Amino acid sequence: MREGARTVLPGVLAAAVGTAIAFGANVLLPAVSALTAAVVLGVLVGQLLPESTRAGLRWATTVFLRLGVVLLGLQLGLGDVLGLGTATVVAVVVTVLLAFAGTLLLGRLVGVSPGLALMIATGFSICGASAIAAMDSVTDTEREDVATAITLVTLYGSAAIALVPLIGSSMGMSPQHLGAWAGVSVHEVAQVVAAASPAGAAAVGVAVVVKLTRVVLLAPMVAGVSILARRRRGTTGGRRPPLVPLFVLGFLATMLLRTSGVVPPGVLSLAQLATTLLFAAALFGLGSAVRLGALLRTGRRGLALGALSTALVALTGLGALALTGAV
Repeated sequence: MREGARTVLPGVLAAAVGTAIAFGANVLLPAVSALTAAVVLGVLVGQLLPESTRAGLRWATTVFLRLGVVLLGLQLGLGDVLGLGTATVVAVVVTVLLAFAGTLLLGRLVGVSPGLALMIATGFSICGASAIAAMDSVTDTEREDVATAITLVTLYGSAAIALVPLIGSSMGMSPQHLGAWAGVSVHEVAQVVAAASPAGAAAVGVAVVVKLTRVVLLAPMVAGVSILARRRRGTTGGRRPPLVPLFVLGFLATMLLRTSGVVPPGVLSLAQLATTLLFAAALFGLGSAVRLGALLRTGRRGLALGALSTALVALTGLGALALTGAV
């Protein structure tokens, strides 16, 4: 046990330092999320870290990611989802499913690897970097594809911060309408808040709840892909992943715990901070395993798929909100 701790300790300490630097970058540049800073920092310094950190960074990536997903469930109760109304929930589900399936199809047409297409489909349709990392934990996707998808979700989500309020105002959207559109189409939670902010507090409130409703769909989406992967590996003799990953069940359990109302507000605030810390440490570890040469080889095809997926999510979300009468 002590030998195992000694093996992972250097990498865990490296992840802790990387997380602290990422949070510092977020304080200095609030437009850059701590998660984005963590994965970029990991990519930049990964090849400079000593070999003794590798085992601990792999451990941190896996364990901290899964703990982060479990705590993520505390950010949303079922009452918040039901309060949106049936039409809005239907619009969210339709947008996520069509955007996910459409991005996989576009990935084939553009010619990117299946792994990269899956990561982009997951991150762009659900909740950005955290969704990508969660999906990666039940697949055998290449590290470079995972890091590329996170880079793209950061790039296009940042562009949406400027474009969503600009387009929304030009279309005469009400604050609630713009907030719902931002929540259903922008990638990261922080990006959603930034995109809805110009329309005021009412828009931000709607945007966050709609966005977190998309986050709820992370659990069944990851579970579904895990089941498919399990069946494929069952025919090839490879190691089969669990039917439903334990951390997905943990996510559902914490969401039900939030719904029960027994968790004090102070604990919820600490859990939110802990979630971000865990994700940042996991993404630093993920980035550290990336080799820039391989990452750059994805080039224009990855950029093209990111642009197409962003447009698909935005247009599908706008259409779903209109057709369901959600706003």
